[in-house]
Amino acid sequence: MTEAVKRHWPEYFMEATGLGAFMVSASVFAVLLFHPASPASELPMLVRRMLMGLAMALTAITLIYSPWGKQSGAHFNPAVTLTFARLGRVAPWDAAFYIAAQFIGGATGMALVIIAAGALVGAPGVNYVATIPGARGVAVAFTAEVVIAFVTMTMVLLTTARVPRLAPFTGLFAGALVALYITLEAPLSGMSLNPARSFASALMAQLWTGFWIYLTAPPLGMLIAAELHRLSAGPDVPCAKLHHANTRRCIFRCRYVRTS
Repeated sequence: MTEAVKRHWPEYFMEATGLGAFMVSASVFAVLLFHPASPASELPMLVRRMLMGLAMALTAITLIYSPWGKQSGAHFNPAVTLTFARLGRVAPWDAAFYIAAQFIGGATGMALVIIAAGALVGAPGVNYVATIPGARGVAVAFTAEVVIAFVTMTMVLLTTARVPRLAPFTGLFAGALVALYITLEAPLSGMSLNPARSFASALMAQLWTGFWIYLTAPPLGMLIAAELHRLSAGPDVPCAKLHHANTRRCIFRCRYVRTS
């Protein structure tokens, strides 16, 4: 454990910072698009969700392809880290510290937003960007979260293992899915996909409605995708990074072979 921290603390810090930055971006754009006093509040809800989806997709893509994202692997999500650990690409101690860093980073990002923006982020319509089940209920929210997590990890396994020529575009595909989910799936579950992201909002809002969904459904969906990949005798996942083709150091059990 001590050796893991000593050698890999920069990556843990990068993971924490990445999710913290994502939460700051989500909060800022939520205020701009959903605060009752915002000019955007006059727009139809679907249009606002589309704009929010685009903003968060660009945020995710920027973080994934940033120098720090290229080094840490740009998980920013405990469900992603757990799945790569299950696939044998992340050592247990690294997985534990990545997940701890993601939870701490997300909560820190939200705390900074509250310090800077005060009541704006807690206003109706923004509500600390909390994820709560939609009007169709808990069962639908849970199912929706499992499905979007499954689709996301299936995409990652497809581009990184089954069709390696698509690997450089994994981050772009991930961003596109985020945009799609926020636009279309958010009314069902609030669109979490990420236990640490939902924890950060729930902690600051003290709103724990359906939190168990966001703690369990995303890992379940991604782990199902991983097990199906394994059962179908899919090729080994080369690395736990979302972006492999770079010169940043890799702390994972990596089998990625650079071709250029």
